[in-house]
Amino acid sequence: MIKKVLYTVYFLALTSSLVLAQGNQFPSQVWHKGQIVTEDGQVLQGLVKYDLENNVVQHQEVGIKTFGASNVRQFEIFDEVYGGIRTFYTLPYASTGDYETPTFFEILTEGNDIVLLCREQIVIDNRGMGMGMAPMAMNPLWGPPIGGVYKLSFNYYFIKDGRLQRYSLKKKELLDILGDRADEVQLFMRKNRLSHDKRGDLLRITAYYNQIK
Repeated sequence: MIKKVLYTVYFLALTSSLVLAQGNQFPSQVWHKGQIVTEDGQVLQGLVKYDLENNVVQHQEVGIKTFGASNVRQFEIFDEVYGGIRTFYTLPYASTGDYETPTFFEILTEGNDIVLLCREQIVIDNRGMGMGMAPMAMNPLWGPPIGGVYKLSFNYYFIKDGRLQRYSLKKKELLDILGDRADEVQLFMRKNRLSHDKRGDLLRITAYYNQIK
């Protein structure tokens, strides 16, 4: 279903679950070299810009065309903010209730047994002022935040046994998902001092699980 893609450089730059954007520009706020594969199989190459909050992607060549997730199979970009190739797929997902809608997911790592995906969002971190983190809409016209810092945050998802599920970043849940190899995975995590809630560590854990299956 999903082809394997290497993202080594990109993941070295994004090894934590919360990353400060460079130069106050986030990947979703700039145009990237890339391509879009539409639902009818057409391949559009040129400049690509995405908006995960609204599940739309734009293509710029002569003019600008906007596509919703229901009209796109996948899109791929070369991320010049962090470096590396990133690939997004459209999958049916019910964020609330049981009604599934086409939704963009970025693939992080995959194998025959399990796939790790994510969706990014921009947040403002006001913890220095004793406040929680509030989600912010993606907007390239933001000025400097008052009393806080804009950062990237990630929600993670697994596909296993044909089921797409959100991961709540709880260790017990991760071991339940990897249940048939939980003891081996836990030993691997201890030996390598890996955390259950860090982006780079989740990549290594998922890759290890697929390796030993």
